[in-house]
Amino acid sequence: MQHSRYLDIAAEIRRRVEAGEWEPGSHLPRLNDLAAEYDANRDTIGRAIAALESQGVLWAVQGRGIIVRHGMMRLRRPRGNLVKRNRATPSAGYSFPSASGQEKWKHHITPLAGHEPLTDPRIAKLLGVEPDTPVMRRFRVTGPESEPPFQINISWIHPRGVTDAPETASEDPGPGHWLHLLEKAGHWPISWTEFHRARTPTPDEARLLEIPISLPVLEIVRVGTSGADGKPIEVTEYIVASDRVETVHVLHRDESAQSPWPDDQRRGQIETDR
Repeated sequence: MQHSRYLDIAAEIRRRVEAGEWEPGSHLPRLNDLAAEYDANRDTIGRAIAALESQGVLWAVQGRGIIVRHGMMRLRRPRGNLVKRNRATPSAGYSFPSASGQEKWKHHITPLAGHEPLTDPRIAKLLGVEPDTPVMRRFRVTGPESEPPFQINISWIHPRGVTDAPETASEDPGPGHWLHLLEKAGHWPISWTEFHRARTPTPDEARLLEIPISLPVLEIVRVGTSGADGKPIEVTEYIVASDRVETVHVLHRDESAQSPWPDDQRRGQIETDR
């Protein structure tokens, strides 16, 4: 029946992927070519591709085409709350929770750094500057070696931080080295707070992360507070594809969630339960 035609095509394309006709990371033919091969219209092929996206077989990435997913399921990393010194390079620096502290992630695009007006009012408020204030902006797309891009990270450095450590505009010799430079310039120890929320990616974010626009991303905004004056010194926004990360947090009991028994009654209850 016509209504199931796209499902038949999706099943056939999946069979060909699983048989190794297209390797993980490779591109399928264009929609027009698939339509001609299967004697179907573009809409039918588009529905078949969408079905395979939902099954985790393919990515339809704007500007890049239809891509076979790596091993059908991309590597996922737990993200806790531990900041580590990075030991993968000789330079001092930090690895934040998604990285192990023993690896140097690669850049997927040329890193960018320069002064730009900070137009996002939320980020400006967190950094403690007025909107449209020119600030140092560092833009990176990074991830572990041999994996697709893991995250976009955009850092804004408060003007006083750049005054104290102008070398923060240069390329890092190692992960998080620019934070070490800020601390060395007098802002030790920087402390961090993160805000997490899920949202849909922009077309540019989807392109850079090599994901479909329909896949949600985890947005993590990290605020770094100077140990010298207790004011924000940097704000970094991470954008991570939701299939690449899971957050892990240890839950703690509030005072209101303590034992309902006085200590002596609780001990008695424990003895009774035994």
